[in-house]
Amino acid sequence: MSSHGAPIPMISKPCGPLTGTAEVPGDKSISHRSLILGAMSVGETTISGLLEGQDVLDTAKAMQAFGADVTNHGGGNWSVHGVGVGGFAEPENVIDCGNSGTGVRLIMGAMATCPITVTFTGDASLNGRPMARVTDPLALFGCQSVGREGGRLPMTLVGAAEPIPVRYTVPVPSAQVKSAVLLAGLNAPGETVVIEQEATRDHTERMLAGFGAEISTEVTDAGRVITLKGQPELQAQKIDVPRDPSSAAFPVCAAIITPGSDVLVPGIGLNPTRAGLFTTLRDMGADLTYENERLEGGEPVADLRARFSPDMKGIDVPPARAASMIDEYPILSVVASFAKGKTHMAGVKELRVKESDRIDAMAVGLRANGIAVEDGPDWWTVTGLGHGNVPGGATSASHLDHRIAMSFLILGMAANAPVSVDDGGPIATSFPIFEGLMGGLGADVSRT
Repeated sequence: MSSHGAPIPMISKPCGPLTGTAEVPGDKSISHRSLILGAMSVGETTISGLLEGQDVLDTAKAMQAFGADVTNHGGGNWSVHGVGVGGFAEPENVIDCGNSGTGVRLIMGAMATCPITVTFTGDASLNGRPMARVTDPLALFGCQSVGREGGRLPMTLVGAAEPIPVRYTVPVPSAQVKSAVLLAGLNAPGETVVIEQEATRDHTERMLAGFGAEISTEVTDAGRVITLKGQPELQAQKIDVPRDPSSAAFPVCAAIITPGSDVLVPGIGLNPTRAGLFTTLRDMGADLTYENERLEGGEPVADLRARFSPDMKGIDVPPARAASMIDEYPILSVVASFAKGKTHMAGVKELRVKESDRIDAMAVGLRANGIAVEDGPDWWTVTGLGHGNVPGGATSASHLDHRIAMSFLILGMAANAPVSVDDGGPIATSFPIFEGLMGGLGADVSRT
């Protein structure tokens, strides 16, 4: 069932050209961090363009539970009166993070060096996902954790009363782990150092600097060495959240595979640690252009124009690009189905422990819709059939995963027969306007 109620079966039927402007919601990664850093600051942080999906709303509720004054002023405009670094109060109740792995891991980091005890839970999907990769480095600060077998939620964390600074090398590229350690380091004395061998999205570093933290990044032979000076007084900020590139991926990819389409997706964040999908699509031969390139709040932004691209070729996606597009591989595999030849995706073992095992979920669903897929522990290959040759016609399982559900609904727009998903309910966690937005462009998506 979906994360917040009964299953919502959905169907997507082959449609005519997609045209118009797709105003996608605010960036989810930046929305989470805006609320958390606002709660750890002194004064009032104002936020415009906040993504109001369930994942972010759950983070807002958590910040309220920790003592911050969080107010929704409507229209994506929010304010947060913070309690300062180390000022979190102990919540009266369990913190329910719903479906959000980003939310729970970042919040764990933020409270790990406060002398409070917090119990975390989530929906069935989140409670099945491993937390040890975050709780292990947090233990180095002095934070204790007790959870279910395999380091899974529900889990109780006891924050360090006398935290110590940490030097930590992230074993597997993960912006969530890096960010959790940095947030924990805010309330530890001295310098906390995080080393990542492969660059991941750097919103946390950029935003920490914007809130007044003393943070630096040096590129060395060992990788990116990020040094944070602990116990700063973070200053409240005015934040305009750019639009989410992970959400933009869906109308962009739909336009690329649907004959006759021409769609403009304005104001998309093109942070180099997030834009790997768009680079990959262009490498495959997609007609995707950047218009009105600019900087907003220190983040590169552009309007994306995506047009139907009938002559795409399969490629080997560079493994080094994986961290910059880890959430976009499901929808890339759909586009690859309409390209000619094989698209090979390697270095993606993190997909096995996302909201679902995304490699398996997409492989099973694509095969059911007539696409050949091979897969291994950290790779998969989709053999594309070219435009007009993708059968479709199957019902795929979403596994409580919003990106799996949306990817198969996009497949149905250009396949030869409708494609269904057993539960589209999780879409509300990250892209609550998906149905209306795609319908406004000309898609035929409905609930069954």
